[in-house]
Amino acid sequence: MARSRQSILLAFAVGAMAAVLLASPAAAKSYNITKILAAHPEFSKFNAMLSKTRLASDINRRQTITVLALDNSAMAALDHYTLPTVRHILSLHVLVDYYGNKKLKQLSRGATASASMFQSTGTASGMSGYVNITSHKGGKVEFVSQDADDTVKPSRYVKSIKEIPYDISVLEIASVLSSSEAEAPVPPPAPVDLIELLSKKHCKSFAGLISGNADVFRTLNDTKDNGLTLFCPVDAAVAAFMPKYKNLTTKAKTAILLYHGVPDYFSLQLLKSNNGMVSTLATTSEVKKDYSYDVQNDDKKVTLVTKVVTSTVTATVGDSEPLAVYAVSKFLKPKELFKVAQAPTPAPSKKGKKEAGDDDDSSDDEDSDDATTDKGDAAPAVYGRWATAAATAGAVLALLMA
Repeated sequence: MARSRQSILLAFAVGAMAAVLLASPAAAKSYNITKILAAHPEFSKFNAMLSKTRLASDINRRQTITVLALDNSAMAALDHYTLPTVRHILSLHVLVDYYGNKKLKQLSRGATASASMFQSTGTASGMSGYVNITSHKGGKVEFVSQDADDTVKPSRYVKSIKEIPYDISVLEIASVLSSSEAEAPVPPPAPVDLIELLSKKHCKSFAGLISGNADVFRTLNDTKDNGLTLFCPVDAAVAAFMPKYKNLTTKAKTAILLYHGVPDYFSLQLLKSNNGMVSTLATTSEVKKDYSYDVQNDDKKVTLVTKVVTSTVTATVGDSEPLAVYAVSKFLKPKELFKVAQAPTPAPSKKGKKEAGDDDDSSDDEDSDDATTDKGDAAPAVYGRWATAAATAGAVLALLMA
């Protein structure tokens, strides 16, 4: 009996350590749908269209998702649709739940319905963005959209392409899912005068900076019809930053203004439901420069974290796909131009230091402490898990010795 008790306690200790350590950030998975499909040339057209419609970046930001991929021959059915309509159709092929090969074959009662990205983004009305999944005897699985006509033939499941349980599953289906609502023509976006829009709501000073920089003005206008999210500092934030802005080089002024633009459309709903790094227009304009920042949300608040400053979304200036403009509380300062704000230390030195991000006027300083900054928040959590695991194991071992 004593030996049995010891075995149980030892197994508990090992299990506790494994559970704690597996919960660490190192165990977190990430994926890139473009890279996954790049290994399969028979899906090259589907892959290219995910990028053109900006669905690829939407997929990569999601957690727990299933992509229903179409091979090159099946994609021919979409040739006559406009790009905005193709986006709606393909978003119906992205399910916001995980369905691997095993789960498909073990559906409760042989059938289920799953919401698609077409539904979850609020584009579809009613139940038209749902996809019905049916598992038949013999392992046959079929997909059909909720609003498909009765004469529409379901699309057959072909095979699993890639599965990362329970983050992403990429499955091949034989044909395009038909949906009258997804296939409906999408009207072209109404012309938008970006400077006028900014000037009317919260961002008149920022509008002046944009209109005064020909390169930035041209880039924003060339991008806005294909997907653009612009974060404009409110007038008070621009006024506070102007002394530093005036000291920047011409190249740095262009970069920091482009830094406020993300070449993708983000509705407020999407900003509030997803966290992650985003690339900016400055990223594409500067060779070997990152110029990205982290979008974070806490309940209803959305913040932009650049490692130099944290800015909060305060209002919606305009939101009509493919253009979204949001007012933010602070001027966004990239680490490529300003020193990174150091995390507070447990025992600060007697010689107090001001935050480098708030006291640096340099336009060309390169930061070399990115790795230290990145580890600042993650390391304590990892060490804490190790400590918890060690304490648990120690307590159990003490019982074994008793």
